[in-house]
Amino acid sequence: MLPEPITALTAALSKLPGIGPRSAERVALHIVQGDPATVKHLAETILTARERIRFCETCGALTEKSPCSTCTDARRDSALVCVVEKPVDILSIERSGTFRGKFHVLGGKISPLDGVEPDDLRIGDLEKRLANEPIKEIIIALGTDVEGDATSNYLAKRLARAGLKISRIGFGLPAGSGLEFADELTLNRALEGRREML
Repeated sequence: MLPEPITALTAALSKLPGIGPRSAERVALHIVQGDPATVKHLAETILTARERIRFCETCGALTEKSPCSTCTDARRDSALVCVVEKPVDILSIERSGTFRGKFHVLGGKISPLDGVEPDDLRIGDLEKRLANEPIKEIIIALGTDVEGDATSNYLAKRLARAGLKISRIGFGLPAGSGLEFADELTLNRALEGRREML
């Protein structure tokens, strides 16, 4: 039986995303057996990151100073804004290296069953940006679940105005995947989002 401090540490670590009970126990055991200076440095680094990182007042991204470096980068296309659910979604899009516009984080999706209404999201902030920035196109990059679809449709209707193009990212088959592994909805969206080749 493990001592209570290790059990408590294991329980705390298992609440982190992607860390199950066994992994949490291994990490906890590694930490308590580690060099005290290394463990202290890890703890201080975690606290420092939590204290210094905040949300960008403009787009909602994780940043150390606000507005963030993406919002202040003059090389990015200010006319193009990609709307995402969470700040971590920006990282995924940035890794692709293909998007050179700006971002807006909603902070969730509309989900009445979970008590999340449009006023709980950063939609009003996006409307303020539309009034003050030279935005010509909004790309909605939300998931394809029921809440993502409902939020995307709501945004498209609420944000519609003359001179503004509203689009949604294409959905389809993941690279390197065969048709036999795709569900009906994915195949349907892939067919609907087809593009001409020549």
